[in-house]
Amino acid sequence: RAARSGAAPPPRRTRHLPWVAALPGKMRFPRSGLYISPLAPLLIGAAVGMLTVILGIGGGFIMVPAMVYILGMRAQAVVGTSLFQIIFVTAATTLLHATASKSVDIVLALLLLLGGVTGAQLGVRAAQKMSPDRLRLALALLVLGVAIRLFIGLTWTPAEPFALFEGA
Repeated sequence: RAARSGAAPPPRRTRHLPWVAALPGKMRFPRSGLYISPLAPLLIGAAVGMLTVILGIGGGFIMVPAMVYILGMRAQAVVGTSLFQIIFVTAATTLLHATASKSVDIVLALLLLLGGVTGAQLGVRAAQKMSPDRLRLALALLVLGVAIRLFIGLTWTPAEPFALFEGA
């Protein structure tokens, strides 16, 4: 409309943060629709990698919001991109923990993996049968339950200070 009326078009807004736009050496990322410097995803990846190693978190918990709000990626590309990079970050982190601190229990990890893969298959079937409102309610109840358990653990003094549970 501005071009037809002869007025100057409004300045184009970028979907990413100003510091991302200011980085040098921009290139196109066609799948995600971005035109940014490769330094931005490298810096974000490095920060998430450090958090993953130090805290055991980071993959989707930090990477998805970073890609949406910092890089300005479209939601369609965020999930697949996040899952793809999680594979490699998690593999590297696991190897570092296994070799450097000997903190990986392989048998326990394999059992958790077997349970996780089975649970994912069952979860997909259950999610297809449930309405989105019920799924959000289930997630909200789960998060609320974890928060209550954390609050109880932080506020109540246990009878035996070195036991995790009463019966232990």
